[in-house]
Amino acid sequence: MAEKARIGILISGRGSNMAALVYAAKAPGCPYEIVLVASNHPDAPGLTLAEAEGIATFAHPHKGLSREEHDAIMHDALVEAGVEYVVLAGYMRILSDGFVSKWADRMLNIHPSLLPKYKGLDTYQRAIDAGDRVAGCSVHLVTPELDDGPILAQTEVAILPGDDADSLASRILIAEHQLYPGALARYVTREADPDWILAEVRRRALALEETHERASFGAPGWRVGSETTGKYFAYFAQSHHGEASIALLVKTTGIDEQTALIDADPDLYYAPKFYGKSGWIAIRLDQGRTDWDYIGEWLYKSWCQVAPKRLTRLIEIAGQF
Repeated sequence: MAEKARIGILISGRGSNMAALVYAAKAPGCPYEIVLVASNHPDAPGLTLAEAEGIATFAHPHKGLSREEHDAIMHDALVEAGVEYVVLAGYMRILSDGFVSKWADRMLNIHPSLLPKYKGLDTYQRAIDAGDRVAGCSVHLVTPELDDGPILAQTEVAILPGDDADSLASRILIAEHQLYPGALARYVTREADPDWILAEVRRRALALEETHERASFGAPGWRVGSETTGKYFAYFAQSHHGEASIALLVKTTGIDEQTALIDADPDLYYAPKFYGKSGWIAIRLDQGRTDWDYIGEWLYKSWCQVAPKRLTRLIEIAGQF
């Protein structure tokens, strides 16, 4: 069984969403575990619940500290606990840009509106005042701009005749408790999702000059050059040609480099059955530890091997300045 993702939760109060995540983590097969609950209020009721459930807690008041100073203390506590993902659950602090950048793509928040509607506070009353038929909640990645990160999941909640902010809030809270654990589970296991992996490869491949996608023997492939004379520089392999792994196929400089790579890290590299004899290498993408910058470098290196000289010449010239 794959190792569980290590989650740190930040709270400021009772932590009802924290509780929903804690109890979801007890289910067999849940892909994450809660390793720390931290707060800017030492008397936050949610800390008592976390302690009762055997979860490590940390608290440090923010009074008298700059935002950056307090964030640094919280960051150090998360790192010391071995946290891999930060989950905000009613953490009533605007985070510094420095803290957000340290946890980029690894910090989630839940917001009580159907983003991008009603960022900030008073979301329930704003939805009612606007005459909306539905309100709801959104799970999103945290970015420096408030409530503006990519949306991962949403749930609509009907606005009933006679609703006020409190009655609507009580139902949206139920929806939050249902939405957050599942959204977190999907996010921490995204690197095992073939569609997500393919999207990451595709985005990087098509960012290179004059590239286009064309299937080859049923598998996605990327070519550089024209539609008629372009050459393949990468393929996406998923249970293809009898191989069970998910991998990126790229060109090496030849059999010697291919052999050296496999000898150095046989868990990461292998010779693809269909293309291996011509010096291609397969880089596994299904181990949950993909270095996407490294994948981008390999795509570029492979692209350079087959790209028209006019393109590589321009790059060489640009590199001199």
